[in-house]
Amino acid sequence: MQLTIRTRLTLWYFAVLAASFLAFFWICDLGFRRSIETTVNDASRDNLEAVRRVIDKSQPAGIAKVSRELRELSELWANGAIFEVTDLHGNVIFASGRFSAPQFPLPQPSREKVSYLTINLALLQYRIAQQVVTSGGEDFVINAAVPTEPFDQALDHFRLIEKEFLPLLVVLACLLGYWLAGRALAPVDRIIQSAGDVGVQNLSRRLQVPQAHDELRRLTETLNAMLDRIERSVKRITQFTADASHDLRTPISVIRTDAEIALRRPRSAAEYRESLARILDVAEGTTGLIESLLTLARADGESSNLKFEVTDISAILQKASLQASVLANAKCVSFSPRLGASELLVKGDPAALEKLFLVFIDNAVKYTSASGFVWLRSWDENGEAVIEVEDTGIGIAPEDQPRIFDRFFRANLSRSGNIPGAGLGLSIASWIAAAHRGTIEVQSLLGAGSLFRLRLPLALAGAAAAEPAQTQVSPAVAS
Repeated sequence: MQLTIRTRLTLWYFAVLAASFLAFFWICDLGFRRSIETTVNDASRDNLEAVRRVIDKSQPAGIAKVSRELRELSELWANGAIFEVTDLHGNVIFASGRFSAPQFPLPQPSREKVSYLTINLALLQYRIAQQVVTSGGEDFVINAAVPTEPFDQALDHFRLIEKEFLPLLVVLACLLGYWLAGRALAPVDRIIQSAGDVGVQNLSRRLQVPQAHDELRRLTETLNAMLDRIERSVKRITQFTADASHDLRTPISVIRTDAEIALRRPRSAAEYRESLARILDVAEGTTGLIESLLTLARADGESSNLKFEVTDISAILQKASLQASVLANAKCVSFSPRLGASELLVKGDPAALEKLFLVFIDNAVKYTSASGFVWLRSWDENGEAVIEVEDTGIGIAPEDQPRIFDRFFRANLSRSGNIPGAGLGLSIASWIAAAHRGTIEVQSLLGAGSLFRLRLPLALAGAAAAEPAQTQVSPAVAS
Protein backbone atom coordinates (compact mmCIF):
# COMPACT_ATOMS: atom_id res chain seq x y z
CA MET A 1 0.00 0.00 0.00
CA GLN A 2 1.43 3.33 -1.08
CA LEU A 3 0.89 6.07 1.48
CA THR A 4 0.74 9.73 0.53
CA ILE A 5 3.43 12.13 1.69
CA ARG A 6 0.87 13.79 3.93
CA THR A 7 0.04 10.48 5.62
CA ARG A 8 3.70 9.52 5.99
CA LEU A 9 4.51 12.91 7.51
CA THR A 10 1.63 12.51 9.96
CA LEU A 11 2.79 9.01 10.97
CA TRP A 12 6.32 10.26 11.51
CA TYR A 13 4.94 13.19 13.45
CA PHE A 14 2.86 10.78 15.57
CA ALA A 15 5.86 8.55 16.33
CA VAL A 16 8.17 11.45 17.20
CA LEU A 17 5.51 13.24 19.24
CA ALA A 18 4.49 10.10 21.15
CA ALA A 19 8.13 9.37 21.99
CA SER A 20 8.65 13.01 23.01
CA PHE A 21 5.58 13.03 25.29
CA LEU A 22 6.57 9.72 26.87
CA ALA A 23 10.07 11.01 27.53
CA PHE A 24 8.68 14.29 28.87
CA PHE A 25 6.26 12.62 31.30
CA TRP A 26 8.89 10.10 32.38
CA ILE A 27 11.30 12.95 33.16
CA CYS A 28 8.51 14.79 35.01
CA ASP A 29 7.67 11.65 36.99
CA LEU A 30 11.32 11.13 37.88
CA GLY A 31 11.69 14.77 38.88
CA PHE A 32 8.48 14.63 40.92
CA ARG A 33 9.68 11.57 42.84
CA ARG A 34 13.08 13.10 43.51
CA SER A 35 11.44 16.34 44.61
CA ILE A 36 9.20 14.40 47.03
CA GLU A 37 12.16 12.49 48.38
CA THR A 38 14.12 15.70 48.93
CA THR A 39 11.13 17.37 50.61
CA VAL A 40 10.42 14.53 53.07
CA ASN A 41 14.11 14.13 53.82
CA ASP A 42 14.41 17.83 54.61
CA ALA A 43 11.27 17.71 56.77
CA SER A 44 12.38 14.67 58.75
CA ARG A 45 15.89 16.12 59.21
CA ASP A 46 14.45 19.42 60.44
CA ASN A 47 12.33 17.50 62.95
CA LEU A 48 15.40 15.56 64.07
CA GLU A 49 17.26 18.83 64.65
CA ALA A 50 14.33 20.17 66.64
CA VAL A 51 14.38 17.08 68.87
CA ARG A 52 18.12 17.40 69.28
CA ARG A 53 17.83 21.00 70.43
CA VAL A 54 15.23 20.02 73.03
CA ILE A 55 17.50 17.26 74.31
CA ASP A 56 20.48 19.61 74.53
CA LYS A 57 18.39 22.11 76.43
CA SER A 58 16.75 19.75 78.94
CA GLN A 59 19.38 17.02 79.44
CA PRO A 60 21.22 18.80 82.29
CA ALA A 61 17.98 18.52 84.34
CA GLY A 62 17.77 14.77 83.92
CA ILE A 63 16.05 12.17 81.77
CA ALA A 64 12.62 12.92 83.29
CA LYS A 65 12.94 16.54 82.20
CA VAL A 66 13.98 15.39 78.74
CA SER A 67 10.94 13.14 78.49
CA ARG A 68 8.55 15.94 79.54
CA GLU A 69 10.04 18.42 77.09
CA LEU A 70 9.84 15.90 74.30
CA ARG A 71 6.17 15.24 75.09
CA GLU A 72 5.40 18.94 74.92
CA LEU A 73 7.23 19.10 71.58
CA SER A 74 5.25 16.21 70.13
CA GLU A 75 1.99 17.95 71.09
CA LEU A 76 3.05 21.00 69.08
CA TRP A 77 3.82 19.07 65.87
CA ALA A 78 1.16 18.74 63.23
CA ASN A 79 0.77 17.00 59.86
CA GLY A 80 1.36 13.59 61.42
CA ALA A 81 5.06 14.06 62.22
CA ILE A 82 6.29 11.71 64.97
CA PHE A 83 9.57 10.89 66.66
CA GLU A 84 11.25 8.45 69.03
CA VAL A 85 14.21 8.88 71.38
CA THR A 86 16.05 5.89 72.89
CA ASP A 87 19.40 5.16 74.48
CA LEU A 88 21.98 2.97 72.83
CA HIS A 89 20.50 -0.12 74.51
CA GLY A 90 17.08 0.44 72.96
CA ASN A 91 15.41 1.75 76.10
CA VAL A 92 12.70 4.20 75.04
CA ILE A 93 12.99 7.67 76.54
CA PHE A 94 10.05 9.02 74.57
CA ALA A 95 7.99 7.81 71.60
CA SER A 96 5.14 9.71 69.96
CA GLY A 97 2.37 8.60 67.63
CA ARG A 98 2.86 5.25 66.01
CA PHE A 99 6.33 4.91 67.54
CA SER A 100 4.60 4.25 70.90
CA ALA A 101 3.18 0.93 69.59
CA PRO A 102 5.49 -2.10 69.61
CA GLN A 103 7.53 -2.07 66.44
CA PHE A 104 10.21 -4.20 64.93
CA PRO A 105 13.68 -2.94 65.81
CA LEU A 106 15.05 -0.16 63.63
CA PRO A 107 18.61 -0.31 62.31
CA GLN A 108 21.31 1.35 64.36
CA PRO A 109 22.00 4.85 62.92
CA SER A 110 25.37 6.54 62.47
CA ARG A 111 26.94 9.20 64.65
CA GLU A 112 28.60 11.08 61.82
CA LYS A 113 25.63 11.91 59.65
CA VAL A 114 21.91 11.61 59.33
CA SER A 115 20.64 8.46 57.64
CA TYR A 116 17.22 7.93 56.05
CA LEU A 117 14.90 5.02 55.53
CA THR A 118 11.32 4.43 54.50
CA ILE A 119 9.23 2.16 56.73
CA ASN A 120 5.62 1.24 57.41
CA LEU A 121 4.34 2.01 60.86
CA ALA A 122 0.91 0.56 61.55
CA LEU A 123 0.13 0.37 57.79
CA LEU A 124 1.21 3.95 57.12
CA GLN A 125 4.42 4.79 55.31
CA TYR A 126 6.90 7.18 56.91
CA ARG A 127 10.22 8.66 55.97
CA ILE A 128 12.57 8.48 58.99
CA ALA A 129 15.69 10.53 59.68
CA GLN A 130 18.06 8.77 62.15
CA GLN A 131 21.14 9.83 64.02
CA VAL A 132 23.01 9.13 67.26
CA VAL A 133 23.61 12.38 69.14
CA THR A 134 25.59 13.02 72.33
CA SER A 135 24.38 15.51 74.90
CA GLY A 136 25.88 16.00 78.37
CA GLY A 137 28.00 12.90 78.00
CA GLU A 138 25.02 10.66 77.20
CA ASP A 139 24.13 9.11 73.85
CA PHE A 140 20.64 9.35 72.40
CA VAL A 141 19.20 7.67 69.32
CA ILE A 142 16.74 9.96 67.53
CA ASN A 143 14.26 8.67 64.93
CA ALA A 144 12.23 11.56 63.44
CA ALA A 145 9.56 10.55 60.90
CA VAL A 146 7.14 12.35 58.57
CA PRO A 147 4.28 10.62 56.72
CA THR A 148 4.71 10.23 52.95
CA GLU A 149 1.03 9.56 52.24
CA PRO A 150 0.16 13.11 51.03
CA PHE A 151 3.13 13.09 48.68
CA ASP A 152 2.30 9.59 47.44
CA GLN A 153 -1.25 10.71 46.71
CA ALA A 154 0.01 13.71 44.74
CA LEU A 155 2.34 11.45 42.72
CA ASP A 156 -0.49 8.99 42.05
CA HIS A 157 -2.71 11.86 40.94
CA PHE A 158 -0.01 13.11 38.57
CA ARG A 159 0.39 9.63 37.08
CA LEU A 160 -3.36 9.36 36.64
CA ILE A 161 -3.34 12.64 34.73
CA GLU A 162 -0.52 11.26 32.58
CA LYS A 163 -2.55 8.16 31.66
CA GLU A 164 -5.68 10.14 30.91
CA PHE A 165 -4.25 13.06 28.98
CA LEU A 166 -1.21 11.59 27.20
CA PRO A 167 -3.25 9.72 24.53
CA LEU A 168 -5.53 12.73 24.09
CA LEU A 169 -2.59 15.09 23.64
CA VAL A 170 -0.94 12.78 21.09
CA VAL A 171 -4.17 12.39 19.09
CA LEU A 172 -4.87 16.13 19.08
CA ALA A 173 -1.27 16.88 18.11
CA CYS A 174 -1.45 14.34 15.25
CA LEU A 175 -4.66 15.89 13.95
CA LEU A 176 -2.96 19.27 14.06
CA GLY A 177 0.06 17.77 12.30
CA TYR A 178 -2.16 16.29 9.58
CA TRP A 179 -3.76 19.70 9.04
CA LEU A 180 -0.39 21.45 8.98
CA ALA A 181 0.99 18.88 6.52
CA GLY A 182 -1.98 19.57 4.26
CA ARG A 183 -1.33 23.31 4.45
CA ALA A 184 2.39 22.80 3.78
CA LEU A 185 1.74 20.52 0.79
CA ALA A 186 -1.04 22.64 -0.71
CA PRO A 187 1.46 24.46 -3.00
CA VAL A 188 2.67 21.04 -4.18
CA ASP A 189 -0.91 20.14 -5.18
CA ARG A 190 -1.13 23.40 -7.10
CA ILE A 191 2.16 22.62 -8.83
CA ILE A 192 0.85 19.16 -9.75
CA GLN A 193 -2.38 20.59 -11.14
CA SER A 194 -0.56 23.30 -13.10
CA ALA A 195 1.99 20.83 -14.46
CA GLY A 196 -0.84 18.49 -15.50
CA ASP A 197 -2.36 21.27 -17.61
CA VAL A 198 0.86 21.78 -19.58
CA GLY A 199 0.94 19.94 -22.90
CA VAL A 200 2.46 20.11 -26.34
CA GLN A 201 -0.21 22.56 -27.43
CA ASN A 202 0.42 25.00 -24.55
CA LEU A 203 4.10 24.64 -23.68
CA SER A 204 4.26 28.39 -23.13
CA ARG A 205 2.33 28.04 -19.85
CA ARG A 206 4.39 28.28 -16.68
CA LEU A 207 3.84 27.35 -13.05
CA GLN A 208 3.01 30.11 -10.59
CA VAL A 209 6.07 30.87 -8.48
CA PRO A 210 5.33 31.09 -4.71
CA GLN A 211 6.30 34.30 -2.96
CA ALA A 212 8.16 32.56 -0.13
CA HIS A 213 11.85 31.94 -0.81
CA ASP A 214 11.79 28.26 0.15
CA GLU A 215 12.26 24.81 -1.38
CA LEU A 216 8.90 24.97 -3.19
CA ARG A 217 9.93 28.21 -4.88
CA ARG A 218 13.17 26.60 -6.04
CA LEU A 219 11.22 23.54 -7.23
CA THR A 220 8.81 25.74 -9.20
CA GLU A 221 11.63 27.77 -10.75
CA THR A 222 13.45 24.55 -11.69
CA LEU A 223 10.31 23.13 -13.32
CA ASN A 224 9.73 26.40 -15.20
CA ALA A 225 13.33 26.31 -16.42
CA MET A 226 12.81 22.72 -17.54
CA LEU A 227 9.63 23.76 -19.39
CA ASP A 228 11.64 26.53 -21.08
CA ARG A 229 14.16 23.98 -22.33
CA ILE A 230 11.42 21.60 -23.45
CA GLU A 231 9.60 24.40 -25.26
CA ARG A 232 12.77 25.45 -27.06
CA SER A 233 13.51 21.84 -27.99
CA VAL A 234 9.99 21.21 -29.29
CA LYS A 235 10.06 24.43 -31.31
CA ARG A 236 13.44 23.47 -32.67
CA ILE A 237 12.25 19.99 -33.61
CA THR A 238 9.07 21.40 -35.17
CA GLN A 239 11.01 23.97 -37.15
CA PHE A 240 13.60 21.36 -38.11
CA THR A 241 10.88 19.00 -39.34
CA ALA A 242 9.11 21.75 -41.29
CA ASP A 243 12.33 22.98 -42.89
CA ALA A 244 13.48 19.45 -43.72
CA SER A 245 10.10 18.66 -45.26
CA HIS A 246 10.26 21.84 -47.32
CA ASP A 247 13.80 21.21 -48.55
CA LEU A 248 13.07 17.56 -49.39
CA ARG A 249 9.79 18.29 -51.12
CA THR A 250 11.38 20.32 -53.94
CA PRO A 251 13.92 17.70 -55.16
CA ILE A 252 11.37 14.92 -54.83
CA SER A 253 8.92 16.96 -56.91
CA VAL A 254 11.61 17.54 -59.53
CA ILE A 255 12.45 13.83 -59.69
CA ARG A 256 8.76 12.91 -59.95
CA THR A 257 8.07 15.54 -62.62
CA ASP A 258 11.03 14.45 -64.77
CA ALA A 259 10.01 10.81 -64.46
CA GLU A 260 6.36 11.53 -65.34
CA ILE A 261 7.35 13.63 -68.40
CA ALA A 262 9.75 10.93 -69.58
CA LEU A 263 7.02 8.26 -69.33
CA ARG A 264 4.23 10.16 -71.07
CA ARG A 265 5.35 9.03 -74.55
CA PRO A 266 8.11 7.03 -76.12
CA ARG A 267 11.37 8.98 -76.32
CA SER A 268 14.78 8.54 -77.84
CA ALA A 269 17.70 7.13 -75.88
CA ALA A 270 19.29 10.59 -75.74
CA GLU A 271 16.14 12.09 -74.21
CA TYR A 272 15.95 9.29 -71.64
CA ARG A 273 19.59 9.80 -70.74
CA GLU A 274 18.98 13.54 -70.37
CA SER A 275 16.02 12.90 -67.99
CA LEU A 276 17.99 10.33 -66.01
CA ALA A 277 20.94 12.73 -65.75
CA ARG A 278 18.69 15.43 -64.30
CA ILE A 279 17.14 12.90 -61.88
CA LEU A 280 20.62 11.68 -60.86
CA ASP A 281 21.83 15.23 -60.28
CA VAL A 282 18.84 16.04 -58.08
CA ALA A 283 19.15 12.68 -56.28
CA GLU A 284 22.80 13.37 -55.47
CA GLY A 285 21.88 16.73 -53.99
CA THR A 286 19.06 15.13 -52.02
CA THR A 287 21.46 12.47 -50.75
CA GLY A 288 23.78 15.19 -49.47
CA LEU A 289 20.86 16.90 -47.73
CA ILE A 290 19.75 13.65 -46.10
CA GLU A 291 23.30 12.91 -44.95
CA SER A 292 23.48 16.39 -43.39
CA LEU A 293 20.17 15.81 -41.63
CA LEU A 294 21.38 12.45 -40.32
CA THR A 295 24.61 14.07 -39.10
CA LEU A 296 22.69 16.71 -37.13
CA ALA A 297 20.23 14.11 -35.82
CA ARG A 298 23.11 12.00 -34.53
CA ALA A 299 24.66 15.09 -32.99
CA ASP A 300 21.41 15.88 -31.19
CA GLY A 301 21.19 12.29 -29.98
CA GLU A 302 24.87 12.25 -28.89
CA SER A 303 25.46 9.21 -31.07
CA SER A 304 27.78 10.72 -33.68
CA ASN A 305 30.47 8.04 -33.10
CA LEU A 306 33.37 10.42 -33.66
CA LYS A 307 36.70 8.65 -33.34
CA PHE A 308 39.22 10.90 -31.65
CA GLU A 309 42.90 10.35 -32.28
CA VAL A 310 46.03 12.47 -32.54
CA THR A 311 45.84 13.89 -36.06
CA ASP A 312 47.98 16.26 -38.12
CA ILE A 313 45.46 18.74 -39.49
CA SER A 314 48.09 20.12 -41.87
CA ALA A 315 47.70 16.93 -43.90
CA ILE A 316 43.92 17.25 -43.77
CA LEU A 317 44.14 20.85 -44.94
CA GLN A 318 46.38 19.79 -47.85
CA LYS A 319 43.76 17.25 -48.90
CA ALA A 320 40.96 19.80 -48.53
CA SER A 321 42.98 22.28 -50.61
CA LEU A 322 42.96 19.88 -53.56
CA GLN A 323 39.16 19.70 -53.48
CA ALA A 324 38.95 23.45 -52.93
CA SER A 325 41.05 24.08 -56.02
CA VAL A 326 38.61 22.05 -58.13
CA LEU A 327 35.63 24.00 -56.74
CA ALA A 328 37.39 27.35 -57.24
CA ASN A 329 38.50 26.57 -60.81
CA ALA A 330 34.98 25.57 -61.74
CA LYS A 331 33.78 29.04 -60.72
CA CYS A 332 36.84 30.97 -61.91
CA VAL A 333 37.76 31.97 -58.36
CA SER A 334 41.39 32.28 -57.31
CA PHE A 335 42.17 29.94 -54.39
CA SER A 336 45.37 30.52 -52.44
CA PRO A 337 46.40 28.11 -49.64
CA ARG A 338 49.03 29.47 -47.24
CA LEU A 339 49.64 26.58 -44.88
CA GLY A 340 52.37 26.41 -42.26
CA ALA A 341 55.23 23.99 -42.80
CA SER A 342 55.14 22.48 -39.30
CA GLU A 343 52.76 19.82 -38.04
CA LEU A 344 49.58 20.86 -36.23
CA LEU A 345 48.70 17.90 -34.03
CA VAL A 346 45.22 17.92 -32.52
CA LYS A 347 43.07 15.26 -30.93
CA GLY A 348 40.13 14.80 -33.23
CA ASP A 349 38.25 12.84 -35.86
CA PRO A 350 40.02 13.26 -39.24
CA ALA A 351 36.88 12.79 -41.35
CA ALA A 352 34.85 15.25 -39.27
CA LEU A 353 37.65 17.85 -39.36
CA GLU A 354 37.95 17.52 -43.14
CA LYS A 355 34.20 18.07 -43.43
CA LEU A 356 34.49 21.13 -41.20
CA PHE A 357 37.22 22.68 -43.38
CA LEU A 358 35.34 21.90 -46.58
CA VAL A 359 32.20 23.59 -45.24
CA PHE A 360 34.13 26.84 -44.77
CA ILE A 361 35.91 26.55 -48.12
CA ASP A 362 32.75 25.57 -50.03
CA ASN A 363 30.83 28.50 -48.53
CA ALA A 364 33.66 30.89 -49.40
CA VAL A 365 33.75 29.71 -53.02
CA LYS A 366 29.95 29.67 -53.41
CA TYR A 367 29.48 33.22 -52.17
CA THR A 368 32.44 34.67 -54.09
CA SER A 369 31.84 35.84 -57.63
CA ALA A 370 34.09 35.00 -60.60
CA SER A 371 37.55 36.62 -60.45
CA GLY A 372 37.24 36.81 -56.66
CA PHE A 373 39.74 35.45 -54.15
CA VAL A 374 39.67 32.80 -51.39
CA TRP A 375 42.53 32.27 -48.95
CA LEU A 376 43.20 29.33 -46.66
CA ARG A 377 45.73 29.89 -43.86
CA SER A 378 46.94 27.88 -40.86
CA TRP A 379 49.46 28.34 -38.04
CA ASP A 380 49.92 27.60 -34.35
CA GLU A 381 49.44 30.26 -31.69
CA ASN A 382 49.57 29.97 -27.87
CA GLY A 383 48.97 26.23 -27.84
CA GLU A 384 46.21 26.36 -30.45
CA ALA A 385 45.94 25.50 -34.12
CA VAL A 386 44.46 28.46 -36.00
CA ILE A 387 42.77 27.94 -39.39
CA GLU A 388 41.40 30.87 -41.41
CA VAL A 389 39.24 30.90 -44.53
CA GLU A 390 38.86 34.37 -46.03
CA ASP A 391 37.04 35.45 -49.19
CA THR A 392 36.12 38.55 -51.15
CA GLY A 393 32.51 37.46 -51.53
CA ILE A 394 29.19 39.13 -50.84
CA GLY A 395 29.70 39.22 -47.06
CA ILE A 396 27.09 38.82 -44.34
CA ALA A 397 24.73 41.55 -43.19
CA PRO A 398 25.07 42.51 -39.50
CA GLU A 399 21.47 41.47 -38.75
CA ASP A 400 22.12 38.01 -40.25
CA GLN A 401 25.43 37.29 -38.51
CA PRO A 402 23.96 36.07 -35.17
CA ARG A 403 21.88 33.46 -37.04
CA ILE A 404 24.27 32.02 -39.60
CA PHE A 405 24.87 28.88 -37.50
CA ASP A 406 21.12 28.18 -37.14
CA ARG A 407 19.82 25.21 -39.06
CA PHE A 408 18.25 25.93 -42.44
CA PHE A 409 19.04 29.63 -42.10
CA ARG A 410 20.08 31.34 -45.32
CA ALA A 411 20.81 35.02 -45.70
CA ASN A 412 18.67 37.27 -47.87
CA LEU A 413 18.29 35.44 -51.18
CA SER A 414 18.05 38.71 -53.07
CA ARG A 415 21.70 39.30 -52.21
CA SER A 416 22.94 35.71 -52.47
CA GLY A 417 21.15 34.95 -55.72
CA ASN A 418 20.36 31.42 -56.82
CA ILE A 419 23.12 29.76 -54.81
CA PRO A 420 22.37 26.10 -54.01
CA GLY A 421 22.30 24.88 -50.43
CA ALA A 422 19.98 24.01 -47.57
CA GLY A 423 21.53 26.12 -44.84
CA LEU A 424 22.91 23.16 -42.85
CA GLY A 425 26.63 23.42 -43.53
CA LEU A 426 27.51 25.98 -40.86
CA SER A 427 25.30 24.18 -38.32
CA ILE A 428 27.32 21.01 -38.92
CA ALA A 429 30.58 22.99 -38.76
CA SER A 430 29.56 24.54 -35.43
CA TRP A 431 28.74 21.12 -33.99
CA ILE A 432 32.04 19.59 -35.16
CA ALA A 433 33.99 22.52 -33.68
CA ALA A 434 32.16 22.16 -30.37
CA ALA A 435 32.85 18.41 -30.30
CA HIS A 436 36.58 19.19 -30.65
CA ARG A 437 36.50 21.93 -27.96
CA GLY A 438 37.15 24.51 -30.65
CA THR A 439 35.87 28.04 -31.19
CA ILE A 440 34.70 29.76 -34.35
CA GLU A 441 35.12 33.48 -34.92
CA VAL A 442 33.38 35.28 -37.76
CA GLN A 443 34.28 38.67 -39.19
CA SER A 444 32.30 39.98 -42.12
CA LEU A 445 31.34 43.16 -43.91
CA LEU A 446 28.50 43.27 -46.38
CA GLY A 447 29.81 43.51 -49.95
CA ALA A 448 33.46 43.16 -48.89
CA GLY A 449 33.83 39.52 -47.86
CA SER A 450 34.01 37.28 -44.82
CA LEU A 451 36.61 35.61 -42.64
CA PHE A 452 35.99 32.43 -40.62
CA ARG A 453 38.63 31.65 -38.01
CA LEU A 454 38.73 28.26 -36.25
CA ARG A 455 40.80 27.64 -33.12
CA LEU A 456 41.53 24.09 -31.97
CA PRO A 457 43.60 23.08 -28.90
CA LEU A 458 46.85 21.36 -29.85
CA ALA A 459 47.21 17.79 -28.62
CA LEU A 460 50.66 18.44 -27.13
CA ALA A 461 49.71 21.69 -25.43
CA GLY A 462 47.24 20.68 -22.75
CA ALA A 463 44.29 19.90 -24.96
CA ALA A 464 42.67 18.14 -22.03
CA ALA A 465 41.54 21.46 -20.62
CA ALA A 466 37.92 21.25 -21.78
CA GLU A 467 36.21 24.56 -22.27
CA PRO A 468 32.73 25.11 -23.72
CA ALA A 469 32.66 25.81 -27.42
CA GLN A 470 31.72 29.29 -28.50
CA THR A 471 30.70 30.98 -31.72
CA GLN A 472 31.78 34.61 -31.88
CA VAL A 473 30.63 37.07 -34.53
CA SER A 474 32.17 40.45 -35.16
CA PRO A 475 31.21 42.93 -37.88
CA ALA A 476 34.61 43.86 -39.33
CA VAL A 477 36.55 42.09 -42.07
CA ALA A 478 40.08 40.98 -41.23
CA SER A 479 42.76 42.35 -43.45
